[in-house]
Amino acid sequence: MKKLVSAVSIAAASALVLSACGSGGSGDTEAEDFLGCMVSDSGGWDDQSFNQSSREGLQAAVDNLGIEESLAESQGDADFGPNVDNMVQQGCNLTFGVGFLLEDTIQEAAEANPDLNFALIDSTFSDADGNPVTLDNAKPLVFNTAEAAYLAGYVAAASSESGKVGTFGGVQIPSVTIFMDGFSDGVKKFNEENKEDVKLLGWDKEKQEGSFSGDFENQGQGQALTKQLISQGADVIMPVAGPVGLGAAAAAKEAKDVKLVWVDADGYERTEYGDIILTSVVKNIPNAVEDTVAEAQKGEFTSEPYVGTLENEGVGLAPYHDFEDKVPEDVKKKVEELEKKIIDGSLTVDSESTPK
Repeated sequence: MKKLVSAVSIAAASALVLSACGSGGSGDTEAEDFLGCMVSDSGGWDDQSFNQSSREGLQAAVDNLGIEESLAESQGDADFGPNVDNMVQQGCNLTFGVGFLLEDTIQEAAEANPDLNFALIDSTFSDADGNPVTLDNAKPLVFNTAEAAYLAGYVAAASSESGKVGTFGGVQIPSVTIFMDGFSDGVKKFNEENKEDVKLLGWDKEKQEGSFSGDFENQGQGQALTKQLISQGADVIMPVAGPVGLGAAAAAKEAKDVKLVWVDADGYERTEYGDIILTSVVKNIPNAVEDTVAEAQKGEFTSEPYVGTLENEGVGLAPYHDFEDKVPEDVKKKVEELEKKIIDGSLTVDSESTPK
């Protein structure tokens, strides 16, 4: 069932914004000004993952394009409606919702405000039955992370000394499971090519079943799931759970001889756990956000989805950093070969969640 933005929340947001505008807020803009706005998922702007990457993209637009900005940080699902309503009342030229969980709220706002533009990071739009829909004033920014996660799965399997690797997600939604599907296939590819039998714990691609923390905030749960995977023998683990991954990193650090694959951003650069991060499956969210703002600012906004791939560098595998000398040269070359095959179309990485 699609969630509806309530009239009560709209009224409340209107009152808040009118008050804010009277005290120097950015709601009143000159005709030539462009107000770019963004509403976070519940992980917050400093999640060292997709919220933070999205925020960096909007900041780049402020710095490079001279736009104004307005931000709303969500503490939970209940904040989504009021936060988006706030942006509507400010008359934001373009409002980004960060994350799959904001789909319903952004879609409802776009349908109700055809004179304003919206963008949704990490999800497309759909009707009440789950069928895809196109909105003239709303643009999905999605990423085929299965491609880069496939490469990470291959490296993880090649780097495992125990013969077991693991993964878990935050919530079982397409933008999470797409990582896990690609990772699974990469492990499988390593096994096929090297006559090995590295096991993947935490995710069964065929059954679409696995381990999930239940949200993107509870680092303690991430720590507990990681300890469970480690107790089962996994020595390379990929958490796909935003800030929950920091709990995984703490558990891996404590265990010693356990490596992580980070997601969304380069975890070596973004977190304090760089010395245990083998590599990262990166989404180039900042560029996608800045480019979308530039299009809208020039009056060239379209509803055509942006799909990040290996080919357009919208997704990628981060450097090995501290593990550069520990990943064998033949593995590095094989990963480069697989990447080229994915880009030229001779190798297709499939997932139920692949963006169309």
